[in-house]
Amino acid sequence: MRRGLCRTAKADYICGMTKLVPLLLAIGYAFLMLRFSMWRTKKMLDARSQPLTDPSITRLAERMAAAMDLPGIKVSVFEVDPVNGLAAPDGRIFLTRGFLNRKARGEVTAEELASVIAHELGHVALGHMRRRMIDFTGQNAVFVMLSALLNRFLPVIGIWIANLISTALMARLSRRDEFEADAYASALLIKAGIGTDPQKSLFRKLEALTQNRAEGIPAWMLSHPKADERIAAIEANEARWLA
Repeated sequence: MRRGLCRTAKADYICGMTKLVPLLLAIGYAFLMLRFSMWRTKKMLDARSQPLTDPSITRLAERMAAAMDLPGIKVSVFEVDPVNGLAAPDGRIFLTRGFLNRKARGEVTAEELASVIAHELGHVALGHMRRRMIDFTGQNAVFVMLSALLNRFLPVIGIWIANLISTALMARLSRRDEFEADAYASALLIKAGIGTDPQKSLFRKLEALTQNRAEGIPAWMLSHPKADERIAAIEANEARWLA
């Protein structure tokens, strides 16, 4: 009797482990994709970037570094046309050449670009890069598992639905990170004596600068919150901090 129970328990264990195999394979695949993406991103940034030399921006970066008791903040220029700022997986901060070209044309100010640097510093300081790596792995694992499941019942459109769900999940997590980085940037800009006005004024310009056409896209599919929501959150933080 006991031997029969052992055989049953062993069979149940093997069955349970077998069911986990697809999930473990999906997670492993997602992790490998992430590592490849990180390697490719670093290689691209190394090949297409150079140190930021604009004195009007570097002076503001030095003020923010002093506010954080750091010896300095290294910012590089990523030689691409789109308007953007980014924090690399290794913690480096970049402004795109497109952003600097807009400054040269008088469309944005040095203070507004300093607010971009502060925002990207927030992503690094708050551990968003590490969290995004985990989120990315999870998103890909969810996509693989949902695709396999839904395709059994909804051939052809199953993959589309799986992609929709996993993308919406990632977008929600990304919006959370953006609000947190905005709050970090606001606090740093205030401490450095720059204030949040450049941060808010840049958000008012951002849609036109990036030629973003988000109209008609559901809010839960957007990876970044809308500008008016971000400005409202900044003002709410200021009211709470200064109360």
